[in-house]
Amino acid sequence: MKKSVLTRYRVMAYVTGVLLVLLTIGVIAKYLLTMDGADGFVSLVGIAHGWLYVLYLIFAFDMGSKAKWSFGKLVWVLLAGTIPTAAFFVERKVARELEPLIVDGAEPVGA
Repeated sequence: MKKSVLTRYRVMAYVTGVLLVLLTIGVIAKYLLTMDGADGFVSLVGIAHGWLYVLYLIFAFDMGSKAKWSFGKLVWVLLAGTIPTAAFFVERKVARELEPLIVDGAEPVGA
């Protein structure tokens, strides 16, 4: 597996995770604390998270198929972007598991 496959997954896991935490805070502020101005924040962060989650799904599915994961493991990684803070823990576990499978793109000629 190329390093770029893991890197793009890791970036999207962090972006998706941060946006989901911000969205959760916004929803709490909007509905539980009834704060003024939370509507716009929730809308903006919700839209951003939704679109970027689609990229997360694509990158995670690509990585999982290249790693030849089972269906259950792939579903767990895909759903991690919907559970606040889960993406951070799952990303770390996935990175530790897949780093030994990374191949260098610059192998010597004739090797």
